[in-house]
Amino acid sequence: MPQSPSRSAPGAPRQLFSSTRAERVALARQQFFEEGVRPSGLVGEAVIQSWMRCTRAHTDRRRLVAFDAVTPSRLHATLNRNRELLDAARAELASMESSLAGTGSRVLLTDAQGVIVHVTHNPSAAQQPILHKTARLGVNIAESVVGTTAPGIVTCTGLACTVDGAEHYFDYLREMQCAAAPIRDVHGRLAAVLDVTVESRPFGFDAASMVALYATTIENRLLLAQSADRLVLRFQASPALLGTPLEALAGVAPDGSVAWLNTAAARLVGRLPPSGPRDVERLFGLDLATLLRLGRREAAQPVRLASGLGVWLQARLQARDGVDFRHAVGMAGIADASPPAIETTQPTAAPEAPPGGDGTLRSHSRKLIEDTLAAYGGNISHAARQLRVSRGTLYRRLRSWEQDGKGD
Repeated sequence: MPQSPSRSAPGAPRQLFSSTRAERVALARQQFFEEGVRPSGLVGEAVIQSWMRCTRAHTDRRRLVAFDAVTPSRLHATLNRNRELLDAARAELASMESSLAGTGSRVLLTDAQGVIVHVTHNPSAAQQPILHKTARLGVNIAESVVGTTAPGIVTCTGLACTVDGAEHYFDYLREMQCAAAPIRDVHGRLAAVLDVTVESRPFGFDAASMVALYATTIENRLLLAQSADRLVLRFQASPALLGTPLEALAGVAPDGSVAWLNTAAARLVGRLPPSGPRDVERLFGLDLATLLRLGRREAAQPVRLASGLGVWLQARLQARDGVDFRHAVGMAGIADASPPAIETTQPTAAPEAPPGGDGTLRSHSRKLIEDTLAAYGGNISHAARQLRVSRGTLYRRLRSWEQDGKGD
């Protein structure tokens, strides 16, 4: 019988090079599992670290992987916990399913614990027996259950990765190919993992790049969904990149501090310090009132960040109840729809806070509503129409302020 290229004959010199990826992975498994040698350079470090964790948790890598039955109550609870995530991801998941329909690949979305909360339709279950068993709503595919997989590694590390064929810990999964990327929330925590998996064939496209692109888009949608009552800044060096997965996003809290940055924003302005001041002016070179005034412009405006980098920026403040506060700052009157240009090549002096306000987003929004009501002589219907909200929303705002006043 001819000798396998990944295994040397007894007494023969060790083969130093392998011509194919499959041979390199086979050699890596031999070194790691049989010889106790770290196979650096043959497989990625993320896979090696996963193998190390799996050897402590799973003693028999040749056994079949068992999956717990998913009860309706557990499935219902899981989907309810992830409703906000699923709403943010719905359009992208549908787009991915359409794009991958002819590739035999399936799209999986898991929560932060590795439980599947979405899986695309599988018309060819007969050709994908393993995926038919595993790719089901409510099934846990964390590393602690299924060993080394791309979504399992992302759940453990928070870093994107791919796992091909025999890189999977269990022999049962060695026909699988998977690529996964993380999705984070406004607190910087792992919120979900997006994964593309195919069985019994290699990917015919760059799955890692595709899943990273869609994961970024879903993450951006989730950040926006979690940012009610935040001033959201969209910016990039080129205005053509706004509205794309490459746009930088930042959320500014009501007190003027930067609450979160997406990955693109962190690259442009620097990551938020773990402690200490996060004032928006220190990062963006513009104070809160100036940014709110920029929000009155529909088109992106050229600004210069505190670092000196020039970018194109849009600012939008959308309240939790739907009130649009783009005219909250510098509102000379209801008819004023043409704000003066803002000089951005030189440092901008901070405008004074509105009378009776504290300079926060909430004080600006309250002043806007009060000014609008005054402009229309207290007419709720006309004021609501100008603010583009329902009368009920406006009534609720007024009642909440009345109750706050009674509590003082």
